[in-house]
Amino acid sequence: MSGRKLVGGQLLRCGYTTGTCAAAAAKAATEMLLVTRFVREVSVETPNGETPVFDVLHAGFDENAASCAIKKYSGDDPDITNGVLVYATATRIPQGIEIDGSEGVGRITKPGLEQPVGSAAINSIPRKMIEEEITSICKKYGYTDGISVVISIPGGKVLATRTFNPRLGVEGGLSILGTSGIVEPMSNTALIGAIRTELKVLAATGEVKLLLTPGNFGERFAREILRLPSDNQIKCGNFIGETMTAAVELGFKQILVVGHIGKLVKLGLGITNTHSANGDGRREALVAYALRAGADLEVLKMLDDCVTTEAAVSILRDEALLSKAMEKLGADIEDTLKRQVLPDVEVGYVCFVDDEILARSGNASTLIKGWKPV
Repeated sequence: MSGRKLVGGQLLRCGYTTGTCAAAAAKAATEMLLVTRFVREVSVETPNGETPVFDVLHAGFDENAASCAIKKYSGDDPDITNGVLVYATATRIPQGIEIDGSEGVGRITKPGLEQPVGSAAINSIPRKMIEEEITSICKKYGYTDGISVVISIPGGKVLATRTFNPRLGVEGGLSILGTSGIVEPMSNTALIGAIRTELKVLAATGEVKLLLTPGNFGERFAREILRLPSDNQIKCGNFIGETMTAAVELGFKQILVVGHIGKLVKLGLGITNTHSANGDGRREALVAYALRAGADLEVLKMLDDCVTTEAAVSILRDEALLSKAMEKLGADIEDTLKRQVLPDVEVGYVCFVDDEILARSGNASTLIKGWKPV
């Protein structure tokens, strides 16, 4: 299996993408079709130069078709596809190499994704891997006609409901993905890539207004309190800065960030990746803003003892310091957000706790009115 990666002080195992598994299954199925004998294991070359070897499972063939499966291994990455069986069925055709998907592999239904509408959700690098492996087998055995390969993932339709696919316009199953061929454990790159893909789909509709919510709290507040529709809403998790950068690159011109103070207070510090592994500072920030609002030493000590931002907000409210402290915080949030975009992009924010708006940019009301209320 693949190597290891140091993540958060732990040496974690890497795995292999669905694209690598599909290429391995396609190669083994093609070989069994051409030589009419079982293939017990198969190796492929990944884009990053590794050559993993896989056991070939559920193999079967006759003179007309051959099929087999490769078991997906995700290493220590919390990947819902870990352990699924990626099948390939190979048949002869007059010429060329045709690649398609069937059971458990999604279909593209919206423009803006890597493959055209109507095609199987098999991305370009996995397609290239599959084609190269099939070509190598055909050359090995002197076969000059064509091969058709169909990829399937039993149970993929159900698993896909737990992915970004339904929102992206990929219906009926999972996507066959991978750029390096390797799954890195707890990969931020993969998450950012999924967000960027979702942005591309939205941009392909011609939309230039974007609603960003870091998480479920922001999504609920935007929907239930601000009464904003979810059509152009992207849940960006901790990746506020990366998402805004991608949005600007894709041509969005108005961006409204709606987030809980537990996330947005970090923007006041200039932190645009709000995961605690990249730094926290929430308590220290609120102590600093309270100090700027005129808090005395005893209040600062109470704030420093708080374990949640909600508790700190409650103290600031009781001490009649909340409004001024949020004014200071809000100015810094706005400054951080503006530094993420170009001058012709209008950006604003709403910072809340529970059902209460604590701070908002001067243009927030105008941006909110730009969306039709639900």
